[in-house]
Amino acid sequence: MAGKLKPLHVARLVAPGKYPDGDGLYLVVAGPASRNWSYRYWINGKQRWHGLGSLNDLSLRDARIRRDAARQQVRAGVDIVQAKRSAREDAKTVSTAAASPTFKECAERYIEENWGKWSEKHRAQWPSSLNRYAYPIIGNLKIAEIKPSHIFQLLRPIWVEKAETANRVRGRVETVIAKNIDIDDKDFRNPAELTKQLREKLPKRPKRTARHHSALPYADAPQFVKELASAVGTAAMALRYLVLTVARTNEVLGARWSEIDRTRAIWRIPGERMKMGESHCVPMSDAALAILDAMRNGGQSDLIFPNHDGEPFSNMAMLAVLKRINYGHVTVHGSRATFATWAEECTDYTDGVREAALAHKYKNETMAAYQRGEKLEKRRALMNDWMKHLCGERIVTAV
Repeated sequence: MAGKLKPLHVARLVAPGKYPDGDGLYLVVAGPASRNWSYRYWINGKQRWHGLGSLNDLSLRDARIRRDAARQQVRAGVDIVQAKRSAREDAKTVSTAAASPTFKECAERYIEENWGKWSEKHRAQWPSSLNRYAYPIIGNLKIAEIKPSHIFQLLRPIWVEKAETANRVRGRVETVIAKNIDIDDKDFRNPAELTKQLREKLPKRPKRTARHHSALPYADAPQFVKELASAVGTAAMALRYLVLTVARTNEVLGARWSEIDRTRAIWRIPGERMKMGESHCVPMSDAALAILDAMRNGGQSDLIFPNHDGEPFSNMAMLAVLKRINYGHVTVHGSRATFATWAEECTDYTDGVREAALAHKYKNETMAAYQRGEKLEKRRALMNDWMKHLCGERIVTAV
């Protein structure tokens, strides 16, 4: 029977207990200061107690109105206790997500935490690679928002053409994500994990073929230059100049004083001596200029690096120097590959600037644009950074 309780009776109830009014409405008394209305109902064989409010805020009449509204929901199949609980959890999730840092913020924090124990190589590669390849796609996403499709999107352009870089970027993204998830979340799967699904979606890489390692890792290049500086002779000087200017062998061996603009620190190679048939300007670092200054005190030939007969050296001369200093396992041309890898992984110079430094054709951009003005100065900055990587603060001079 509904309506068992009376307003005066309700006001006097202070003894702990549950006092029924009827149709599921109860006054639940825990003590004089704790008296609350609750609606008891059954759904799917389970008993539920749904709080309606405090007696201090809700009269008997108002409690009955709220009970009736709750009864209507239950009759419609709504488990109002579970619905209220789910709403709280959803609100908590939204609040947590809003407060969560972005992937870029997580990555920057990880880099800062590890900076002190990393090598210079890692200090250069981590920020550069993430800034170039990861941040444009996932930098502003929360960790929970990152999906495997995002990882596919950032890896696809470099998966084949820059395979080693792609491998490192994926690994770094996976590490940052793993660092920022709940260790007890058994259902979490790192979206950057190289799963079978991701492998199948990415472009197929060509099969690897066994080959000799003709290029030095760029981390070993400074030690190589230091040992090369101890080698005597014109061929050794030519090789040092080649490494600093990343020019091709024939371009260096055929270099002439008439091609040097010492005032502007530019070496102008005519098109007939270039592989692509177009003239090429090489902005020279202080170390490259120091080698030229040392060679200027040599013979009277217009050749910068002549042999003892005043003629160009053969292509084998520099290889002989490499063997003499115990670097016969690398090739002269490999120094260009060493530079290319260093420039790609350790600097933020654009592809156009890096490719122009190597006198490569780059997309539809004309090489002429990189021979003058601001773009030439960008190449000069790149060559100076290369010199600093190779020599530190020392300048390579004559032996």
